[in-house]
Amino acid sequence: MTKPSLPELLHAAVTAVGGTERPGQVTMAEAVAEAVDDNAHLLVQAGTGTGKSLGYLVPALAHGERVVVATATLALQRQLVERDLPRTVEALQPLLRRRPQFAMLKGRSNYLCLHRLHEGAPQDEEEGLFDQFEAAAPTSKLGQDLLRMRDWSDETETGDRDDLTPGVSDRAWAQVSVSSRECLGASKCAYGAECFAERAREQAKLADVVVTNHALLAIDAIEGAPVLPQHEVLIVDEAHELVSRVTGVATGELTPGQVNRAVRRSAKLVNEKAADALQTAAESFERVMELALPGRLEEVPEDLGYALMALRDAARTVISAMGATRDKSVQDEDAVRKQALASVESIHSVAERITQGSEYDVVWYERHDRFGASVRVAPLSVSGLLREKLFAERSVVLTSATLKLGGDFNGVGASLGLAPEGTAGDDVPQWKGLDVGSPFDYPKQGILYVARHLANPGREGSRGDMMDELAELVEAAGGRTLGLFSSMRAAQAAAEELRGRLDKPILLQGEETLGELIKNFAADPETCLFGTLSLWQGVDVPGPSCQLVIMDRIPFPRPDDPLMSARQKAVEEAGGNGFMAVAATHAALLMAQGAGRLVRATGDRGVVAVLDPRLANARYGSYLRASLPDFWFTTDRNQVRRSLAAIDATAKADNR
Repeated sequence: MTKPSLPELLHAAVTAVGGTERPGQVTMAEAVAEAVDDNAHLLVQAGTGTGKSLGYLVPALAHGERVVVATATLALQRQLVERDLPRTVEALQPLLRRRPQFAMLKGRSNYLCLHRLHEGAPQDEEEGLFDQFEAAAPTSKLGQDLLRMRDWSDETETGDRDDLTPGVSDRAWAQVSVSSRECLGASKCAYGAECFAERAREQAKLADVVVTNHALLAIDAIEGAPVLPQHEVLIVDEAHELVSRVTGVATGELTPGQVNRAVRRSAKLVNEKAADALQTAAESFERVMELALPGRLEEVPEDLGYALMALRDAARTVISAMGATRDKSVQDEDAVRKQALASVESIHSVAERITQGSEYDVVWYERHDRFGASVRVAPLSVSGLLREKLFAERSVVLTSATLKLGGDFNGVGASLGLAPEGTAGDDVPQWKGLDVGSPFDYPKQGILYVARHLANPGREGSRGDMMDELAELVEAAGGRTLGLFSSMRAAQAAAEELRGRLDKPILLQGEETLGELIKNFAADPETCLFGTLSLWQGVDVPGPSCQLVIMDRIPFPRPDDPLMSARQKAVEEAGGNGFMAVAATHAALLMAQGAGRLVRATGDRGVVAVLDPRLANARYGSYLRASLPDFWFTTDRNQVRRSLAAIDATAKADNR
């Protein structure tokens, strides 16, 4: 029997999921197959509605070797594992004459730990363990959640937190889960044979396609101990998120609360001298942190340096002492010891990293209203790490609706450690960029309006003219507005102002869960939804409920953001344009994601309104506009009001 062609396979898969084949999807699938066969690297931009999941899944399944697919969001992981993969495998099995297997793999703390559930969680204040079910009042929310999880543990096949509905708070989940550092290991644990995390790993080893998240991919790359099974092909979906997720995994943090927990956990497991030294170091660190002011530390201040060296040395002593002492009076000593060791090792590694003072790290103080001060350390860049760990051993395909910024892929490529497209060299990964377009007719379906007549936004303070403009646009649109704001304060101010001015329901992020807000927004066309960062990329509301997307200003990073400003400065010192490479690229990605909320289906019509005249007037404005969908562009406020009123009238007529 001849091998089925890629178009045949794609046709079968698209039919199985009830979709429609798109030219962009076919182009993408062919390019992915070619990259995989040639062991090459591909960056592919596929606009909303292209059907990009099947555009990479079909060639991946046809390839026959193991493929890892890493995504940023839980929603896409679920879509792949619960919908796209089962149907695609079913459809392709007769053609491929084999049944590809697939599995989901996440970090250990995402799975229920049976040891922690049945034996209890180590308690900070006293030795041994406590039964969290007895400690939490059964009538309390925590108590109810714990009882529900105990019942769920008997029926779940995965133990995956995301399969528990409704979900539980982080505090409740922490009582029944462990990090990889706290885990006893399958061979030492009484529940090792039934362990959900171990079972997920075993299934991943047998699967043809392993679906994971960016964070686990980063841990696999950074920590040197492989978590993912060996694979020939890596596909990174939502690839515009990868750099920030990898940066998050590579960031270390120390807080007085965290250090004090480590002191309490280890005190009963080591000799008095070692315990006292860690206690003293913790107290001096806490005194330094009381005076910490937020901002970057170009050099580690002397008092912080001394406190961190004392912490590092005391932590090292405790780690050594813990290996030498045993105390049989401690209930389930191995679990208590493992958790204490994990918390002390974490402090040791962050304190040592900061005191070593690498030129490739950025250190800063942060202050949180609720949790107080912390000292943080993050890599100045993750591009070298990604180039070395991601692209060396396998074929990598990176895809997203927003990878092409300012007209090419080189900006995103550089952040991933790639030289400009077409650059040749022995240790330079070769890659190709491909834009397969979108099935939407952006110039006919959408308008990009820039309110050129407004004053430039200042750093803070009220923008009366902007509020007037916002109210007029929402009124003209008949509601139907998604408001994307650069800060929570701006979103709250706008919601408060418009609730007083307009007779339209205004939902505000934070007043309900995100899922609930989006559901209510989609259900009523007159409703508006205002919020900040997670709304810029997390809202998928096709149809008449979202016909106006408003951005209050260009979302440049805050000038006092320690990591972004350090990255900008480093580019400038190397002779580059730091503002364009860091701040403008950051803003372009967010704006492209935000503008992408407007047109989600072929029948959608509407306006993206940017209430920041710099998009039309500033030199960098053309770069940002080139990163957005190709909407019809105007600065004519009367024209845009007429268009919004017409769109509103059509939507009302269609609804009758």
